[in-house]
Amino acid sequence: MNRFLILSSCFCLLFLAGCSSPEESGTAQEPVEELAYKLPSMNQLESLINGDAVEGVTLETDGIKVALSAYGARLVSLLVKDREDQWVDIVLGFNEIETYSEQGALYYGATVGRYGNRIANGKFRINEDGFYNPPNNGPNSLHGGTEGFSQKIWDIREVSEKSVTFTRVSPDGEMGFPGNLTASVTYSIEEGGVLTIDYEATTDAPTVVNLTNHSYFNLNGEGSGTINNHVLEIAASAYTPVDETLIPTGELAPVEGTPFDFTSPIAIGDRVEEENEQLTFGNGYDHNFVLDAGLTDDYHSAATVYGDQTGIQMDILTTEPGLQFYGGNFMDGAFTGKTERAYGFRSGFCLETQHFPDSPNQPEWPSTVLLPGETYKTSTLHKFSARR
Repeated sequence: MNRFLILSSCFCLLFLAGCSSPEESGTAQEPVEELAYKLPSMNQLESLINGDAVEGVTLETDGIKVALSAYGARLVSLLVKDREDQWVDIVLGFNEIETYSEQGALYYGATVGRYGNRIANGKFRINEDGFYNPPNNGPNSLHGGTEGFSQKIWDIREVSEKSVTFTRVSPDGEMGFPGNLTASVTYSIEEGGVLTIDYEATTDAPTVVNLTNHSYFNLNGEGSGTINNHVLEIAASAYTPVDETLIPTGELAPVEGTPFDFTSPIAIGDRVEEENEQLTFGNGYDHNFVLDAGLTDDYHSAATVYGDQTGIQMDILTTEPGLQFYGGNFMDGAFTGKTERAYGFRSGFCLETQHFPDSPNQPEWPSTVLLPGETYKTSTLHKFSARR
């Protein structure tokens, strides 16, 4: 065990990059083989956030490598093999852990909560009691409010060769949420290219909880440019339309005949520029999809994505009822990633398994209320392979 505790010492990221700057998104990029992706060096420097040390850990098998940070219980790097049997880092991120604390970079790879996604006007009720989560996304709260779980330093409680568990206690009243919430996130890897994320939480007072991972993916490689050519399939025949502030209207609308129909594989960019009010509201895709299997105890299919340049395929299975698909519509090149390439418009996408946005205000939807004596448990599995 001492060997693994040493591995969980603080780190920064060091990647080799011998490539030109990215082209404008929406166009083909140079082959990703030019990028020599590596896991972070574990002994580079000690990362600090507001004077507090942040630990990290790496996990490796023959088919998958991950690097994680205790800041936000965050996935920093995820390396899998492409069709040429070369390692490719498919998660966007930064060379310095401190960058993740900047506005606009808060959610990259992070565990978001106590309530992932949006709550209308930051207001909700449990029984007859009203609560207020400070808005940070127009009139609404997003991913836990102005200082959510992505901005917290988690404890590393368990480390083994193939898994790590992060924990933290969110005190009663933090960001307006009731109850002392004890949360844990476990990342596990398996031979054959499998990453599993398990979430658990308990509370001492009625509260709401909705945890998810907010990684930005590019299966052609971090820093390789547009994600519009990725081919996506989502196991959902309905989605939740939103208003102009991206709060669900309460309707479950069929995807058939709309740009939201991903029931058969289609390139992400094929219909994103169509005239459609919902696409206008989100500046593209930023919507929750209602998974056909619903809320289950066992894994069910959520999505399959394929990177056209690398041949890397990601299959997502989950126990959750929803999947938020965000197409990187507000990325503007302000941040430079691990291979010194700017993250431009739609150069990463998110597929966040979850309960539906604003569920505390939609009583007919699967509930996000957690009561004392209950245990919140959800799990999401990512399976990686390469088409040859």
